[in-house]
Amino acid sequence: MTVQTVRQTVSQAEPATLPLPEPGTVVPQRPTGPSAQRRRRIGGVRRTDLYAIAGAIAAGSATTGVLWTQLGPFTGLLGYVIVTWLVTVVCYAALVSLDESRAAMRDRISAFVVHSLAAVLVTALVFVIFYTFSRGWRAMVHLNFYTQDLRTTLATDPLTKGGVLHSITGTLIELGIALGIAVPLGLVAAIYLHEVPGRFSRFVRTVVEAMTALPDIIAGLFIYATLILIFHLGPSGFAAAVALAVTILPIIIRTADVVLRLVPGSLKEASLALGASRWRTTWHVLLPTARSGLATAVILGAARAIGETAPVLLTAGVTGYQNLDPMHGSMMSLPLLAFTQVQSPEKNEIARGFGTASVLLILVLLLFIVARVIGGRGPGELTARGRRARAAASRRDERRMAERRATPAVFAPLPVPSQEETGP
Repeated sequence: MTVQTVRQTVSQAEPATLPLPEPGTVVPQRPTGPSAQRRRRIGGVRRTDLYAIAGAIAAGSATTGVLWTQLGPFTGLLGYVIVTWLVTVVCYAALVSLDESRAAMRDRISAFVVHSLAAVLVTALVFVIFYTFSRGWRAMVHLNFYTQDLRTTLATDPLTKGGVLHSITGTLIELGIALGIAVPLGLVAAIYLHEVPGRFSRFVRTVVEAMTALPDIIAGLFIYATLILIFHLGPSGFAAAVALAVTILPIIIRTADVVLRLVPGSLKEASLALGASRWRTTWHVLLPTARSGLATAVILGAARAIGETAPVLLTAGVTGYQNLDPMHGSMMSLPLLAFTQVQSPEKNEIARGFGTASVLLILVLLLFIVARVIGGRGPGELTARGRRARAAASRRDERRMAERRATPAVFAPLPVPSQEETGP
């Protein structure tokens, strides 16, 4: 029998009908619409956590109280608070270990420690602010405190006489000059450190990091030795502003450098790939993307400059007169005035000092708000003026393109080559 005959026989044979096996897996019918899923909670505080925290605080307070009053010769409120916190953490760990696994226990203890320390810091901040305003409120309620200076005011005079106008204007003038010097230099130095790597940039970064730990009094002595002793400028607000600029310059450089490093490299690579130069990439891509972080760098520098006392004391001197000329004469600032007034034994003078500190806090808050409004926009977010300018540019482009479509294109005829050019 040949191979062809076998193939024909198989093709003519009828297929055998065998019973199909029953399916071993039954697939349930799926719902037609989207099923509602219950979101899993990965955070929050449960009722058992509250019970554990309350029990740990009660056990820690009671244990420390017995230790302080009955068992040991311990005294002092600060030690009592620290020991209570430590005992509370141990008690909380013991309570959590009864219901949770080891990993969950570590997570709960870490969260408790972090939140308790944050609560301590917030409490200390609130206490400082409340104490300052409560001690200076007697002076702040008078209008003359903001509209007069201390040229004719004695330490024994009532609070209805004299004010801090000269120190407010002096602080704003010195801070403005210091930021005008330090901010451009700091941003340019940060861009250089970020965009031009090399041996010299590493040297500059090392110098900046060393200047960050420079004491403020050293900056004041440096400006005093150069501008006042060598160049005979004399105590002035400009000398104090230069000393403040030297103090805040490394802070702005380091913070801005860190912020520029956080900008994704793909944005710069895309700009360079489209044909933009490095300067246009830095100006139109790098700086707008890091705008909010650069505003934070300026805020940190302003906060450091506005609270300095030693450099201003060495370079600007102390005066009770209002001086609006930063190049000549002594100029007072708010932190220096508060420092000199709280040392007086007179109650009214102390109240003026705490009132000056309260005004300083308010001024810092206002400067922070202004800085966040100016630099708090996200990357690509334009102001109302910028949006109007973009819309006007788009309308001009639209008119130009419409005129180009309406004008028929005129093509010049191609020159016909002569016989001499084409050859025989």
